[in-house]
Amino acid sequence: MLKHDELGLSNDNVLEMYRLMVLARRIDERMWLLNRAGKIPFVVSCQGQEAQQVAAAFALDRSKDYTAPYYRDVGVVLALGMTAKELMLQAFAKAEDPNSAGRQMPGHFGSQKLRILSGSSPVTTQVPHAVGIGLACKMNQDSSIAYVTLGEGSTNQGDFHEGANFAAVHKLPVIIMVENNQYAISVPLNRQVACEKISDRAIGYGMPGVTVDGNNPLVVYQAVKEAADRARSGNGPSLIETISYRLTPHSSDDNERTYRSSEEVEQAKEKDGLIVFKQYLIENNVLTEDLDAEIEKQVKEEIDQATDYAETAPYPSPESLYHGVYYE
Repeated sequence: MLKHDELGLSNDNVLEMYRLMVLARRIDERMWLLNRAGKIPFVVSCQGQEAQQVAAAFALDRSKDYTAPYYRDVGVVLALGMTAKELMLQAFAKAEDPNSAGRQMPGHFGSQKLRILSGSSPVTTQVPHAVGIGLACKMNQDSSIAYVTLGEGSTNQGDFHEGANFAAVHKLPVIIMVENNQYAISVPLNRQVACEKISDRAIGYGMPGVTVDGNNPLVVYQAVKEAADRARSGNGPSLIETISYRLTPHSSDDNERTYRSSEEVEQAKEKDGLIVFKQYLIENNVLTEDLDAEIEKQVKEEIDQATDYAETAPYPSPESLYHGVYYE
């Protein structure tokens, strides 16, 4: 099995990765509770995908690379430097929300400071946006790269094909990572595509494509790091497919019982990346049960404080309606 030190990751590196995965999971769980209590209107869940998200972000140069995350990427934005408080401010749609000042639904991430492109509601529009950033980096002879994520269902949209084709033709420094969680809302994978792997589509664009286990953060890190090195060397884009499973309904408005069984979900939980990585860290003497309990305690305190702050923070004023729309 691939070991973290073989990838140049220290014990502190992988412990921080694990902490961020736990933080992403617990934030998501708290948001579901808040939604069911009627305190926040909507949740788009990251559960089951945190391991690949955090690992991918760690493989980037987080001091200069650009990202265009999709709506489930809580793990990505946390690893890039967004805080639990900022995510809670977004969930409550408060004025201090750094993503959109309370104007957008949860999952529409955006941060100039963290070089996160503002997301749009139509799925897959982030791909040509990221490709445009890649083009700018190449034109400016900037060593930064663009990293974009999407779900496997989104690879059937025209924006994906046009963006991937343009990036490949012009050898742009772009990484396209498809988080294949097996379902496009209620549509299973075998009803979405006829090809064996989403990464097979890379052949048609003339770029490298690889499929890896999204529940194993180390192989995800390796794949993204190799793609980042390739992009920075001027060798163009890569397509990475990470295989995992969406452990929750599509959103807080979805009834998953209409299209999949509880037995299927319970079976998938046995391969949950959070559990897999915890076991790896324990077996390699990086994590102990006591340390894990301390991480959980600290994460709970952080989320409690974030929730309390966001719940009492002010909503945007009506006068701010047009802020950020027209030049001021």
